[in-house]
Amino acid sequence: MEEIIEFYGHPLIKALHSTTLEITKENFLTERGDCIIGIKANKACKDLKEELKEYLRRGEKVEIIIKVEDLKFSILARGDTKLNFKSDKSLVVRKSRFVCNRTLAVEANKAAKDVPRGMVDLLKEGKRGYMIIKSI
Repeated sequence: MEEIIEFYGHPLIKALHSTTLEITKENFLTERGDCIIGIKANKACKDLKEELKEYLRRGEKVEIIIKVEDLKFSILARGDTKLNFKSDKSLVVRKSRFVCNRTLAVEANKAAKDVPRGMVDLLKEGKRGYMIIKSI
């Protein structure tokens, strides 16, 4: 099972947050958004395939690949029975077990601060990226 989300970078991307990573459908970013790695996403939690939502609600594991040009970054995480996928604005991957409307996956092994700086530089230039969510 695989889901692909397209997004774009922005000059204010910092990718410094130590416990979360976020992609949003919003078309802007503020200085405070240090977990956001992409804007103008074509999907949020609510838009994901039902098959993937059910898989994650069973607490199953996923690999989340962030791809920008020829660079790739991989995160391992899992779902949770409390996930509701109600957000129509964003997707958040968390190292913690905290769940809210925007949570895609929990217990991730990486966060925004772990994104390679070369990838962050490309995103600061506004390059297009992809989040690929794969069942394991």
